[in-house]
Amino acid sequence: MNDISEDTIIKALEGDIGSFECIYKACSGFVYNVAFRVVSNIDDAQEVTQEVFLTVYRKLESFNFKSSFKTWIYRITVNLSINYAKRKSKVQSRTVEYEDNKDFVKTIDSTGEKIEREQQEKDLSTLLEALNPDQRACVVLRSLEGLSYEEMAESLNININTVRSRLKRAREKLLTLRKEAVKNEL
Repeated sequence: MNDISEDTIIKALEGDIGSFECIYKACSGFVYNVAFRVVSNIDDAQEVTQEVFLTVYRKLESFNFKSSFKTWIYRITVNLSINYAKRKSKVQSRTVEYEDNKDFVKTIDSTGEKIEREQQEKDLSTLLEALNPDQRACVVLRSLEGLSYEEMAESLNININTVRSRLKRAREKLLTLRKEAVKNEL
């Protein structure tokens, strides 16, 4: 995600549509990727991304420049993604859905590499889907987005020890699932 200047944020606060568009362009790919990793579905990730930017637009005045804008938008994205995933899981049974998203995945020259990449993405989606939304958000923020424990705690608005315990439980569950998969392959 590109850094957004304080001036751009202030102009967006004052109603400058061009400045808000700059914020959108700088953050939309990042927001979509985080949402996709949490909700594990392209259509749902697009819906969450739309909700995030509506929320950012409505609540931009509450951004107080005490934390980074990146942290603030992480928090909104993760919270909306988790809430969306929880609502959706109540409505329908857990199913793993995978679609190739050509807009957000780099083009791969070789067909063999493309097939391997698709299988890895499918495997990753399957593993992430096995986690509860809170654990999934922690894994996404740590392993895929590279946030520190402190940044995760701030983004999720939880205690750092809660971050550690969620990650530990998520990793244990992922290891168990992986061991089962390897056992089944034999």
